[in-house]
Amino acid sequence: MQPTKILLDESEMPRQYYNIAADFPTPAAPPLGPDGKPITPEMLAPVFPMNLIELEMSTQRWIDIPEEVLGIYKMWRPSPLVRAFGLEKVLGTPARIYYKNESLSPAGSHKPNAAVPQAYYNKLAGMTRITTETGAGQWGGALAFSCALLGLECKVYMVRVSFDQKPFRRLMMEAWGAQCVASPSTDTRAGRQMLQDNPDTPGSLGGAISEAIEDAVSDPTGRTRYSLGSVLNHVLLFQTVIGLEAKQQLAKAGEKKVDKVIGCVGGGSNFAGIAFPFLLDKMNGADMEIIPVEPSSCPTMTRAPFGYDHGDLAEMTPLLAMHSLGHKFVPPPIHAGGLRYHGVAPQVSHAINLGLLSPRAVDQLEVYDAGVAFARSEGIIPAPESCHAIAAAIQEAEKAKEEGVERVILFNLSGHGLMDLNGYDRYFRGELMNYPLPEEEMARSIASLGKYPKPAMA
Repeated sequence: MQPTKILLDESEMPRQYYNIAADFPTPAAPPLGPDGKPITPEMLAPVFPMNLIELEMSTQRWIDIPEEVLGIYKMWRPSPLVRAFGLEKVLGTPARIYYKNESLSPAGSHKPNAAVPQAYYNKLAGMTRITTETGAGQWGGALAFSCALLGLECKVYMVRVSFDQKPFRRLMMEAWGAQCVASPSTDTRAGRQMLQDNPDTPGSLGGAISEAIEDAVSDPTGRTRYSLGSVLNHVLLFQTVIGLEAKQQLAKAGEKKVDKVIGCVGGGSNFAGIAFPFLLDKMNGADMEIIPVEPSSCPTMTRAPFGYDHGDLAEMTPLLAMHSLGHKFVPPPIHAGGLRYHGVAPQVSHAINLGLLSPRAVDQLEVYDAGVAFARSEGIIPAPESCHAIAAAIQEAEKAKEEGVERVILFNLSGHGLMDLNGYDRYFRGELMNYPLPEEEMARSIASLGKYPKPAMA
């Protein structure tokens, strides 16, 4: 009988990250500075330490994981690969469904995979304090946890709607010693301007990023840097431990191929983590479909144009080549707070443009339907973000049933939902609704993209 959990020993942990930039058939369009020219490392130095900038720009295929980072990873890694026997039975599908359980980290999500090395490299560069943004609070909690272990100060700007919806995530950050404030805040010039423009704004990740960057670059001591939870190349790089482990575990389970690889997408970090190691196989001829899943209310991959745009509201970041709803986009207050970002990672966008990915969008009620089905068959209450991946996995399992074929489906369970029970409460009371982004609203939000240079399509 096949085991439910496929485990790796600590000695089998990946010792290198996989950098997909080495293997794209054409390179992704570079970030641009205010002059419209590709940015230089020196231009990023006030925001990130140089050792992380080097990783951001690297095209080396394999990057060694520092020993100190590996030592901290061992608190929860390798994470289990789980055969979803219960969900398969409920669905009556011939598909074999596996999920990588990233909810077992101390912060309850995949986010420490990137937070720990970012804190490590900042400390190595002589920094004493890190600022960041967070949507649902998963990233802020992960960075607070990492800074506590590595002896750094941490300040988190948490999007207002999530700050109000998810108070226990704030308390987690404070338990690890971080300061957490609602964004927009009165602590920064950018925040004060946002509040002046719209006192009742629910906030946005783009706005919180502006505040965190302003805080970092205005530190007169020069010992503060900014840390990002998704989107940038080095963040996606750090997450590839997920997919690298999953490949070993599927082999241990006796699976010779995987047919569907699925992950939810906000900025793109957990999706890249599970998918990029398999994308290497796809680029080398493997027959598989790789599916990034987003909310229909924030359809960056499925409806937004590809172009250059800022990663933040106040236009402090370089111009990134990505599918974007426009950096001034203020998303509806859906409960999947980690998926409300206006853009998607340049590397994920590039893979879409190359025809390597099959993005799809799902509605909020289907997402919660999937989460409840998973909780009642597999026992884990998943985060609303992860429920997007579960919804797509269920769609694929039902399709396999209709077609009467066996398929191997892999998805990333990016985090648990124990801090998101308010959303489940509203779902059970019938207070949630679907909100596909209206065309007129999207047209307004993308209007600003016309003033930026046009990147070449892949």
